[in-house]
Amino acid sequence: MSRKRQGVICPPISPRRFQVLTLAFEFASGHVIPFHEHDWHQLVYAIKGVMTVETFAGLWIVPPHRAVWMPAATQHSIRISGAASMRTLYFWPRLSTSFPNVCRVIAVSPLLRELIVFATGRKTLNRRARADGQLIGVILEQLRSIPVDALHLPEPQDARAQKLARLLHDDPSDRRSPDHIAELGASKRTIERVFRTETGMTLGKWRQQVRLLHALRLLALRRKVTAVALEVGYDSPSAFISAFRRTFGKTPSRYFEP
Repeated sequence: MSRKRQGVICPPISPRRFQVLTLAFEFASGHVIPFHEHDWHQLVYAIKGVMTVETFAGLWIVPPHRAVWMPAATQHSIRISGAASMRTLYFWPRLSTSFPNVCRVIAVSPLLRELIVFATGRKTLNRRARADGQLIGVILEQLRSIPVDALHLPEPQDARAQKLARLLHDDPSDRRSPDHIAELGASKRTIERVFRTETGMTLGKWRQQVRLLHALRLLALRRKVTAVALEVGYDSPSAFISAFRRTFGKTPSRYFEP
């Protein structure tokens, strides 16, 4: 199933026998699964810990009550923040015509969480077996009906914008404007236009998203809210909490609650 067998390895398996394969892994904080891809679709979920799933198009932050859908043949890497218990499902692409063809983060309801955990205990599912077929059907229905979450950070493709993106990834607290970063080789107006065109966000919104997503990783490491606020570039904890709640619907201290 995996063309580049690095990190998470999925053994080859015939879709004639099974259409869903499940695997469970325990990872220490800081573990990195390097770029690889799979022949089957993947639902990546962690019952604890935070994962950063990266593709060449952007990255997705995946806290415990979220999962990321990874279409087949998508090059991706996974970075772990906080000790993580990963539960992942692999789906034969021809199992359903309604599978999304792009990466997305979805909310994991209590029902979907239990379905994932139960399916992982079964190891493999065959839709021709009555019980397995019913389980697969309920999982697919859940995947179709659950809303997409806003934990995605699209990456610009323009080389000048990528320089700024790398600077902000390396130091989310950097408050300099593009005008003060000479090595970009472009004006602030040009950089702003590139970010709007290539990411669908203004530079200010993109920068805020970098800070908030980085904050999720720090919170997963049990850092104090005040320390996180300052580390990601906010002038005060109250400003950070307000921005966090507007974006994610909960305060930082309550975000990881089920």
